[in-house]
Amino acid sequence: MKKKLAIIGAGIAGLTLANFLKKFTDHEFMIYEREESLSLEEGYGIQLATNSIKILNEIDFKKINNEKLFNPKTLDFYNIQNEKICDLDLSKFNNEETKYTTLQRSTLIEFLKEDIYTQHLRFGKKIKEVSELKDKILIKFDDNTNDLVDFVFAADGIFSNTRSFFEKKKNEPIFKKAIAARVILKSKSELNISDENISLMLGSKSHLVLYPINKKKELNLVCIMRCKKFDPDNTKQLITNLVLKQNPKLKIIFDNEIKSWPLYFTPKILPSSNKKVFYIGDAFNGFLPTLAQGAGQSIESAYEIFNLLKENKLVSDTYFELRSKRAKIVRKRSNFNFFAFHFSNSLMQKIRNFFLKFLTRRKSFIKAYLNPVYKN
Repeated sequence: MKKKLAIIGAGIAGLTLANFLKKFTDHEFMIYEREESLSLEEGYGIQLATNSIKILNEIDFKKINNEKLFNPKTLDFYNIQNEKICDLDLSKFNNEETKYTTLQRSTLIEFLKEDIYTQHLRFGKKIKEVSELKDKILIKFDDNTNDLVDFVFAADGIFSNTRSFFEKKKNEPIFKKAIAARVILKSKSELNISDENISLMLGSKSHLVLYPINKKKELNLVCIMRCKKFDPDNTKQLITNLVLKQNPKLKIIFDNEIKSWPLYFTPKILPSSNKKVFYIGDAFNGFLPTLAQGAGQSIESAYEIFNLLKENKLVSDTYFELRSKRAKIVRKRSNFNFFAFHFSNSLMQKIRNFFLKFLTRRKSFIKAYLNPVYKN
């Protein structure tokens, strides 16, 4: 039966769901975005494992210019002194059609908005009030417009404004006492790393991730650092005190423009209290970035909603059980990585590095730890 749907938020989750709805259903839908335009900041890199690529291929992901994508060969582990520890072969998760992919977030957003932008996307839409009317949801926006829909899909991020209208039980994101700093590099800046791979450099209370985001091999660098509070004006000093103190040679990569943001996570996984309202992407559960699954889980959750809609099985309990099972797996591994990447004790670092060398060569470990995430 044809339904009328409202998608709140034009990020990866909302746009992915919209593409599947347009391509494979006759449901009427609209995306409502509170900002005045899409965020198309070019530098922001993302990683998409094969679980995401398999889904995106159903909506013609191959249409993206191949020069704007990259398929890293391995994940290389280094210590903060730029000495290699070991590597993990990413091709273990690939096949001919689905390969581990890195790219700019803007490249993916441009692709996802192509068939949606004109007819199915409205900007400057901030929710003012919601109410139930004859088994439907009435959404009123602060520009004095409204929409009466059968279902609401909240895809408006970890600080979801939509949740505040529907949920009495609060689930406020918590600051992890860590920040991320990002730099875009035109080359590997004389670092002893391969620009064909993802490089992970592990230090005391910090780690760096570098990976190519296109065929030109421009590199996205993200530096995660422990700190008690977020002060964007103090980012360079924090890098100096925490990262460069461990390896002064890394200074060259931080001479470029630096952007920083605080890391938050959602403390609990809670179901929707309204059977007509569903949360997808970070609005469902916000992860730490240490498994590189933020974008991937946004794509997955949108796909789960789409399949339930297509099969006429969209029930709140069914979706929550399905999504929370996946979210718990990703959250557990993301939290463990965050813990293991930041050992400050030199003995613990040596023990961790020993196990990294051992485990990355064990099929049983890869099957148990990574396959449940990457090959879902």
